[in-house]
Amino acid sequence: MSQSDLPLWRSLLFVPANVEKFVAKAHTRGADAIILDLEDSVVLPEKDAARNMVPQAAATVAGHGLDVLVRINRPWRLAVRDIETSVCEHVHTIAVPKVDSAEHIRFIAEVIDEVEVEKRLSRGSTRILALIEGVEGMRNIDDIAGASPRMMGMFVGAEDFSSEVGMEPFEEGLFYVNQQLVFAARKAGILPFGFVGTIADYSDLGEFRRKIQQAKKLGFAGAPGIHPSQISIMNEEFVPSAKEVEHATGLLDTYEQAQAEGRGAVEYKGKMIDAPIVARAREVLEKHRAIAER
Repeated sequence: MSQSDLPLWRSLLFVPANVEKFVAKAHTRGADAIILDLEDSVVLPEKDAARNMVPQAAATVAGHGLDVLVRINRPWRLAVRDIETSVCEHVHTIAVPKVDSAEHIRFIAEVIDEVEVEKRLSRGSTRILALIEGVEGMRNIDDIAGASPRMMGMFVGAEDFSSEVGMEPFEEGLFYVNQQLVFAARKAGILPFGFVGTIADYSDLGEFRRKIQQAKKLGFAGAPGIHPSQISIMNEEFVPSAKEVEHATGLLDTYEQAQAEGRGAVEYKGKMIDAPIVARAREVLEKHRAIAER
């Protein structure tokens, strides 16, 4: 998948697929994308009913101009049923929990292939977002990131991962796995989502903002949230600041002028400019323009 095909999602909000009042209000929360959840927020006796509500819920959310994802369940029999119902014209991405291998992703992609054909959807139109929630998934993260052309992103399920390894979901313990996810995603040309810490704690919004600021510095493109109060923070922080835009603009102007004059060594504000710095500046301006246009 080319970079131009990747979505610009600063914030993704989980919404239970079977709670109609939440679905009806989802577009008012300010998120760039909505994740209709069939997994953790839906109890087992309600799974079938929730699944059957996805097509209409997706149409409702997409009708307001938002991208829609659906988080399916992990047990294979539930996963296949979820995909058969959820893959439709209004669903952009299937979020796959507890991914442990590239084969896991390829199986999901094969089922999506068949459903797209059956429903006469454009082949390859449905993307995959992988949730890394265990040690096996972490061990295979590079292979998972490149497992299918449908792959568009990954994030760490901090609570499940921490539970499996017997630790609390605290920052120091989760730093390594999140950093490895960023590396694997960027290497594969897909998007890393998330932040270092637990998604469950939204009581301290000041601390949440600090984590999102850290996530941006680490290279994350955006993050999921479970409460509307988190959305504005993610939208504000996962964008280039005015200072960053000014710096990138000046740096590129200086670099391009030097190139036109045939100078190889270029300095800007006391620092030498090389290819990676120029590429980063261009990325800042491209993201700034994309957000402004939207």
